[in-house]
Amino acid sequence: MTGQIILIPPYFENFGKRLIKSPKIYWEDSGLACYLLGVTSSAELERSPFLGALFEGFVAAEILKSQANQGMRKELYYFRDQQGLEVDFLLPRPNSNLWLIEAKAGKTVRPSMANPLLALRRALLKQSGRLIIVHRKSRSQLQTAAIARGVEAIDVERFIQELVAPHRRLS
Repeated sequence: MTGQIILIPPYFENFGKRLIKSPKIYWEDSGLACYLLGVTSSAELERSPFLGALFEGFVAAEILKSQANQGMRKELYYFRDQQGLEVDFLLPRPNSNLWLIEAKAGKTVRPSMANPLLALRRALLKQSGRLIIVHRKSRSQLQTAAIARGVEAIDVERFIQELVAPHRRLS
């Protein structure tokens, strides 16, 4: 196995609803994925219909790399049901908490982006620890920390720092 493909399995819980059970697939190396897609510049990437999926794959790869580098078991899930509720990543953390994570390639975060996270937290009966929207950093806009009650908006650089240094945030 070359480790070029990431398979993210679905998160199974007894929700009383029909879940989508096929894994999500990403390229681990976003640079290779861009090359294979013919994306040769950052300007092309900005216009690419694949920007969102490439960003999601980048976030997934960073989560799994941080787990491997810390000697942890690689563990990452996603959630999707047949009613259309989808959350990009569910990341198990110590103390039986889950981080619910949405990866958004945009630089502007809107409150409506928090809706899937909030809906899944209600279904999990507050088993989740943090609700996070990971987004690209904007050079011109002010950082938005709280996008909705209990939901954080974190740029990808800060998110990676928190993954690499988990002792700063214990939950």
